[in-house]
This record gives sequence, C-alpha cells and structure tokens, in this order.
Amino acid sequence: MPFEFRSPLGLALLGLIVPLVLLYVLRIQREPRRVSSLWLWRAAARDLLARQPFRRLVPHVSLILEALALAALALAVARPLTRGGRIDAGHVALIIDASASMSAVNGAGRSRLAEAADAARAAVHRLGPGADALVIEAGRDPRVVSPWEHDVHRLDAAIARVTGGDVEGDLGRALALASDHLRTRSGTRKVIVFTDGALADRDALRRSVYPLQLVRVGEPADNAGIVRVDVGRTSGPAGKDQVNAFALVQNFGKRPRSLFVTLAQRGVTAPLASRRLELAAGEQAPVVLTFDASAHDQGMGLVIELSPPDALRADDRAYVRVPESSRLPVVVSPKSASPWLVRALASDPETELLSAEPSALPTAEVPSDAFVVVDGACPKYLPGGDFLIVNPPAGVCVTATIGGPIERPSITSWAEGDPRLRFASFDGVSIARARALEPDGPNASLVHGRDGTLIADVSVAGRTGTLVAFDVGESTWPLRASFVLFVRNLLELARNHRAGAAAGPARAGEPLAIRVPLDVTEVELQRPDETRFTAPAHGGLAVTPGPERAGLYYATWKGQRAGSTLIPVNLTSAAESDLTTRELPLPPGPTTTVRRASELADAVSDWSWLLAGLALLFATADVFWTTRRARARAPGARTPLRPLRGEGGVG
Repeated sequence: MPFEFRSPLGLALLGLIVPLVLLYVLRIQREPRRVSSLWLWRAAARDLLARQPFRRLVPHVSLILEALALAALALAVARPLTRGGRIDAGHVALIIDASASMSAVNGAGRSRLAEAADAARAAVHRLGPGADALVIEAGRDPRVVSPWEHDVHRLDAAIARVTGGDVEGDLGRALALASDHLRTRSGTRKVIVFTDGALADRDALRRSVYPLQLVRVGEPADNAGIVRVDVGRTSGPAGKDQVNAFALVQNFGKRPRSLFVTLAQRGVTAPLASRRLELAAGEQAPVVLTFDASAHDQGMGLVIELSPPDALRADDRAYVRVPESSRLPVVVSPKSASPWLVRALASDPETELLSAEPSALPTAEVPSDAFVVVDGACPKYLPGGDFLIVNPPAGVCVTATIGGPIERPSITSWAEGDPRLRFASFDGVSIARARALEPDGPNASLVHGRDGTLIADVSVAGRTGTLVAFDVGESTWPLRASFVLFVRNLLELARNHRAGAAAGPARAGEPLAIRVPLDVTEVELQRPDETRFTAPAHGGLAVTPGPERAGLYYATWKGQRAGSTLIPVNLTSAAESDLTTRELPLPPGPTTTVRRASELADAVSDWSWLLAGLALLFATADVFWTTRRARARAPGARTPLRPLRGEGGVG
C-alpha cells in the first residue's frame, strides 16, 4: 500500500537536519590559556593549529539519533496514510441518513448515526488527489452541511455537525438535491449513501442517476413503538367528560414482548391510567387509556409511554393534549340579535350559547375557539375561531366591500359543493332587501343573485368566515329547513376546525400551523429542552418550520388577548420503528455497490501517532547516550589520568 501525506508541508522539518550536521562539523573557537605542560593536550594542540573552520564529519551516535528523531517528527507532522481502496471519482456527494431510526443504539450504547459519521470520515480519507466532496444531511428535508470542499479537515468538521432528528427521513429528496449539485461539476461523479435501510420510501435509492455506493450501518434490533396516536373527549356518565387517549403499538421484533403502556400528565410521575400488553412477533394492538376530565384539564399535556424502553427511544413516547369540551361555545353579538339566528343556533344540543355587545368583543371573555356570530355590525376585531356576519353596514367588512341597498334581489345560483351549503336549497326563498356585496374574488361567492353576490366567503388565515348581506328576518329563508341546515353546517365546520386547530398531535418535521388572534404578529415557542424560538404571525395564523424533536411545544403570544397553547409533536412512523434488516431496491448495473460501514473504517490507517512515538523514542535514546558517562561516575569519584598511547613522557 503506498503512503500518502495529508499535510505534506510537514516534511519541511527535514530541513533542520542541515543545521544539526553543521553543529557537528564546525570547529569550536577556543580561548588561549597558559598551562604548565602539553602532555595531556597534544591532540587538542594539533586541532588548534588547523586553519579550516570545518572538521571531518565523524558519525557520532548522538548525531544519528537526533537525525532519526527529526525525520520521524517530520513524517508524523506530514500525517502519512495507507488506504485500502481509493474512491475513483473526482466529485463525491456524501449523503448521511439523519432520520429517527439512526438514533437507535446498540448494546454498547453507540448510535447508528455515530457509525455512519465514522464511515463518512473514512470515505473522505479515501478520496483521490484533487477530489472534492459534498456533505448532505438527509432528514425529512435535506440540508447541505458542507459545500464542495477539498480540505479533509473541513469535511470532517462538517460530518461532525450532522445531527439526527425524530423525523421520518426522505432519502429520495436528498438524492435529488445531490444530483442537482453533481450536474454542475464536470468529470467523474459518485453518490455515497450512509443509512441503516429504515426508509419510508423503499424505492428512493433506485432513482439515483449517478453511480451509487450504499454503506449500511447498524445491526438489526428488536423494537416496539407507538405508530399512531390520537385523543378525544366525550360526555361520560353523571355529566362528567371523559378523555380517551388512543395509541397503536406494534412489535417489530422477532420475539414476543411484554409491555406496559401508561398515560401521565406532563411533568407528573403518577400515571392517570395504565395497561399491560402482550405482543407476539410482528403484532400490533390498539390501546385506549381513559380518565375523567375536569374543567381545568382543558389543554393539559399528556404523555403516553412504553416500558421497558428499547433500542429506539423516540417511538417509546407519544404526546397529546386534553381537547376542549365537546360542547362548542357560540358567542352571539349583540344580545338583541335576530331571534331566528338564536333559535337555529340553539337547535344544536352540543352548543353553549353566550352573548356580548360588538363594542365589548375585544375585551369580553370570548373563548379562543368560540364560533362568533355578529348581526347588524362588522367589528374590526373578531376574537374566537370561525365567524358569521349577518346584515353588515356599508363599508369594508373583513375581505369584502358592502355597498348600497338592493330591493327584492332574486337568487339565481349557489355553490352546492361548499360544505356550508351542504343539503341546503334556496328554491322559493325571497328577500325583501339586501346590500350590494363585492367579495375579493369570483370564487368567494357562495350565493349569487341577479344583482350580485348575496352570501360570500370572507375567510382569513386559519379561520372560516361567512358573510350574509341581508337581514334573515326580512326574508322567507328562516321559514325553510335550508336555513337550519346552513347554521348547523357552520357549527359542524367550526367544531371540526376547533378539533384540528392545534390540539391534534403533529408529525415531527412537518410545519406547525398555530391559530392566533388577528392582531398577533409574533409567536414564541418553547422546545421540550426549554430553548426558545419565535415565528411570525399574519392574518391570525403563525406557521413555523417543522420541529426536529418529538415532545410538547409551548406557544405563547401577546396582543389584545394574550394566550398560549401546547402543541404535541410525535414520530409515529412504522418505517422508522422497524429496526430489522431490510433489502432495498438499487439501481441496476455495475456502478452500484453495497458495503458495510466497518469495511470503510478498516480501509484507512493513519501512521502519525506511531511516527511521533518513534521520534520521542529516538530523542530519549539520545539523552540516555549523552548522559551515560555522568551516570556511570559515582558521586565524588575521581577519574585517573592516563598517558596518551605512544607518548613516552613529558617532552
């Protein structure tokens, strides 16, 4: 195996051998002294009579040891390597799987991601002279960790920055990103993917357009996880609400598992409910954990946990929050609103009717999830969730413009496909008077008359709004069943929106949509590790990038009505929880290879530390040789003078 030097400039230290040799051949400039006899100094006298500044080089042991120490030190600084096999490509894209399954640990407590990082570093060390590499982190959304780089040290640092998340990975998107970058390079190109094979899309690697090398990491492990979670609230006996937490648990191992499933409040160790499960190999089973909820439990965070834990901790826990009461709060404004509206709203047994004046809406205690109905006005600030505005005055109202009066408008068509008008018919409905209504777009018209729009969609971000441009009491509509159907459709839509606003659990890696009051411009979120970040809000909706970690996220906002909410984020992915070995379809042809991570790690040997040890050994030997006479002489002993060989006496 040929040697390669990662830092060839270190060989410049070999130049220090030249001044070392000069120290041994330069004559010492002596100082003249008067002595009584030259009998013991004849050799020194002959040397003193020489006229050249240099003397003949004598191969001293110290010189040899010092030269060897310098040579070994220079080679160690140059960092020589031997490679078991070079990567035959000028441009290499390194894709490191950073999905949830890569955080699974083996018996020694080492994660698959750490194994992949070691293998990626070994691949970097096998790059040929002049080759460069690109490092991509393949989570749910791929991320370029390092652009094209030749320097091995920078590539090693980039690989160390790859962090896994509790997300379902998408290697297909990472391969597409790598292909886009490789197209901009000329010469030989290659893609190396480091993964454990737990892919949601098994055909992702087959779509690679460049030569592909798959490096498998991790050993198969038995694992059980929560692959689905939900929560609901129903009216129980004796008028108490019950919270039902649902979890689907699956055993992905080849042996039966005995598990305990517990439900606990966030930050509380005592469980609210628990159940024992016996799962056969490959079996999945649903679990429903129930407890009685009180009024102050609304919005409380809950944790569903499997014990004992196993190789993958991310799927051993799931998070939900206690949903709102099954009764939908409905706020009617003003208190003297049309009795037709009040009767239709009260016909739904799952509503809780409240009332407030329009001027008091910004300050009234209107629940954030309430359905708000305003009759005869159009307040600039509307709290709550979905809303209905009936018979507004002239001017701008939400997203529509209200004009002058229209006498006896006739209805010509309506949007039968809109859920608000499901099963509703306007045949035979007559209206005494209405106002001209101009919605912000042609698709916003729900009920159209000969003189223009009569009912329009005025929804804003995160909230469904409906505007009726006439007084229902001045029409025959309340006398028909379609009016009650229309109101019930609005209530059902508001109830569905409330259930899916922020109460339902989200998937890790997916963006979070948080419904907030219209005047809120910023939302602060606290992660499970108590670090914080902010997200902008506009039009009553704040959208944040997908969180990488599962847990309960706490969102707060300020404004006329400050508020907060808990957002559960979970992994719940059967593809990531399956830690067994799976065969992956690969692109056909000889350009595709599969290797284990250990093969790459063993292919590169760094000899720097060995050479540094040799340098230290030579330096120690030199010190030992130089001080041998001083150590051999006993303390206080005198060395006897002996005449020079061949000299008869003092002459």
